[in-house]
Amino acid sequence: MIAIELEPKLEQSLRHTASVFDMTLSELIHESLSEYISKLSKPSPWELGKSYFGKYSSGQGNLAANRKQLLKAKIRAKRQ
Repeated sequence: MIAIELEPKLEQSLRHTASVFDMTLSELIHESLSEYISKLSKPSPWELGKSYFGKYSSGQGNLAANRKQLLKAKIRAKRQ
């Protein structure tokens, strides 16, 4: 068992949230801490892929904005 001291506003917020979700205060704190800790140990999608983002850059900064025109031009070039 762990005893912690909370600011009155935080304790009030926890009690209100627990009542809204029909949980005990202990259940809410336990679930919240478990979820928080699991998120800390799992890398986000960004962290997993950051070494690949921009790795094969085209050098064009307008690909998203002009994607339709660029795709049409590529298709036309292949047909010729």
